[in-house]
Amino acid sequence: MPAWLTDNLGTIVISLILLAVVAAILISMIRNRKKGKSSCGCDCAHCGCCGSCRKD
Repeated sequence: MPAWLTDNLGTIVISLILLAVVAAILISMIRNRKKGKSSCGCDCAHCGCCGSCRKD
């Protein structure tokens, strides 16, 4: 088992870093959604789908 860990240490470290980045992005998106923030820039005058996402 230790030989396998040493052979794949670089892959394991990179995978853990990528997993942490994805988790941070998801947590940020969930927090923003709970605060009522939208993912768009709210500049609907220039959007082709301006009537479909906001009802104001």
